[in-house]
Amino acid sequence: MLSTLARAATRRPLTVLLLWGLFLLLGFGLGTGVFGKLSDDVPDVPGTESQIAAEHLDGLDPAGESITGVVEAAVRDPAVRAEVRRAVADLRDVAGVAGVPDPYAAPGLVAEDGRALLVPVTLEGGLDDAAEESAVDDAADRLHAIAGDEVSGVHVSGGPLLGRQLGERAQEDVKDAELLSLPVVLVLLLVVFGGLRAAGLPLLVAVAGIAGAFLALSGFSQVTDISVYAIQVTTMLGLGLAVDYALLMLVRFREERRHTPDLVEAVHRTVAAAGRTVLFSGLTVAVSLAGLLVFPSTFLRSMGLAVAAVVVVDMLAALTLLPALLTRFGGRIPPAKARPEEEGRLFARLARFAARRRVAVLAVTVPALLVLALPVTGLTINLGDARQLPKSTEARRLYDAIEAHFPPGTGVSPVAVVLRPGTDAATADRIRALAPGTTVRDLSGGTTVLELPAGGPADGPAATELVERVREVRGDAPVQVTGSAAQLVDFRQMLADRAPWAALTVLLGIFVLLFAFTGSVLLPLRTVATTLLSLGAALGAVVWVFQDGHLAGLFGAEGLGALSLTAPPLIIAIAFGLAMDYELFILARMREARERTGDDREAVVTGLRRSGRVVTCAALLLAVVFGAFMTGGFSPILQIGLGLTLAVLIDATVVRMLLVPATMALLGRRAWWAPKPLRRAHDRFGVREDSPAPAPPQPAAR
Repeated sequence: MLSTLARAATRRPLTVLLLWGLFLLLGFGLGTGVFGKLSDDVPDVPGTESQIAAEHLDGLDPAGESITGVVEAAVRDPAVRAEVRRAVADLRDVAGVAGVPDPYAAPGLVAEDGRALLVPVTLEGGLDDAAEESAVDDAADRLHAIAGDEVSGVHVSGGPLLGRQLGERAQEDVKDAELLSLPVVLVLLLVVFGGLRAAGLPLLVAVAGIAGAFLALSGFSQVTDISVYAIQVTTMLGLGLAVDYALLMLVRFREERRHTPDLVEAVHRTVAAAGRTVLFSGLTVAVSLAGLLVFPSTFLRSMGLAVAAVVVVDMLAALTLLPALLTRFGGRIPPAKARPEEEGRLFARLARFAARRRVAVLAVTVPALLVLALPVTGLTINLGDARQLPKSTEARRLYDAIEAHFPPGTGVSPVAVVLRPGTDAATADRIRALAPGTTVRDLSGGTTVLELPAGGPADGPAATELVERVREVRGDAPVQVTGSAAQLVDFRQMLADRAPWAALTVLLGIFVLLFAFTGSVLLPLRTVATTLLSLGAALGAVVWVFQDGHLAGLFGAEGLGALSLTAPPLIIAIAFGLAMDYELFILARMREARERTGDDREAVVTGLRRSGRVVTCAALLLAVVFGAFMTGGFSPILQIGLGLTLAVLIDATVVRMLLVPATMALLGRRAWWAPKPLRRAHDRFGVREDSPAPAPPQPAAR
């Protein structure tokens, strides 16, 4: 397959370039439409009790969405009162608005300090997208038009307006991150390659990766909701992996050019050698993300599929677009200057040190990484509130205004308990007694809804404990619990139930791929163990910073007492796949040296010497990309960005430069062991990384 791709790219490079040009037009044309379809609704899990109850309520009482405005002013001033009431009257006349209460007549809408009031606007149910958007725009514009000398600010958000605000902010953050990261990546590539032509090629592949991210998300948005955070995660991964794969291919191409004067032949050899590593690297990342498909969460499944699609695009770009570019322009890229024995002397010294002092290296690094991972034992997740957003966003300003002027729990959705027909009065009374201030709504068909005040944040401990108590006291009665707190409880349970199966799926897939690549059964086990160490250390740091609040201010954030429910599964899945990338980069070189010399100890040194520079540069480039996306200020993106950055850096330094040579030296020849039946299977079906035999001379393309 790889040889076929290489021949197609070198025989018809212009055709390949034109096809990729069309792909870029689609990605940056149609694909960017995804920014208008982003959702902030993440915790829905089909089939859970909270989701079934919510769908039942929607069928009986199809209420419309709502937005909320907060007016900061001396609200008891007669002029302000008159202005607010004129706004309320105008809002009631807006097409698509179902109702707007008078904040001066409804209880709880005017702050006790007299410095703010709330204006909730409920939309009609059943509006199509265009009508809903028009109603939201008109209502928000009228609220923002409330003015006067005593009015210090009006903030409007919530419902569909919140999703749109987050989508617009996400688009700005992606653009800013690309503008920040691409020049820095170019400078680093100039340092690596010493020439603009070679440094520019990975950026062209990276642009293809970004287009692939947009197009993949746009496609999935047609069949499922796409989280507002998905655009940043997929874009930063698409950009980072594209640069990584192109870097590996270009380094190999320059090595091949050193002893292969024919340009086309050098491209063929590059694809045959480094191309297989890129192929297996992409497959291992995709397999790591396949673990997300085990979870029934729509969000996690769509993220897994979208990111896997981006990885495939990056892989194909490295195996087709880059060879075509090299065929057309590679003749002007100088070959590698250093002789093999002079390359990577620092990495060779590190490998020899770790191999010689293997017990000491393991005795120091393993406990150190375990200590860094200790905060993971206290990890907790929740839905989060507007504190996760940058302070400049309108949703955050709305939250801060309510927090400053209204009592705790204002605006918090209650725990909704659905009493289906057949629920006895005693059960209803027991549930009602769990929370003072419970309200009752009777719906058609004999269904009753009890709304229990959460007594704090919608996803706080008090609310989730209330959900658990309701589910305890209901017995066998046909009672279901829904609302934000119930969604969180169900999401946590879903993670706990499916996590072992997700881990088994990923580990089995990784084991098969690594065995196919190496022919060993011990190397996959060693790889998984060392990768888990770096992953645990990185996740521990994320918990320490964003959950516990240590040094969170350095990132423009604050300790929230929990991580976003999206962060841990995404960090684990993506970081695990990226770690496999670097492992394959190194193992490919080790295996080449071992097959050439037969010396296991020297193969470790040679493998690290030949791959250490690539792995280090790739990690730095990924860290730059992830760091650029952390400038936006969304707490979930900060958490994911820091987790991936630390995982990449720890894995590329401590693990790959110290733990890998130490464990390889400890295992010795046993590292490449496999039972005879598996060895025969690998000899017949396994993957080999050899360069192709010299082809007949072909005229070099210019």
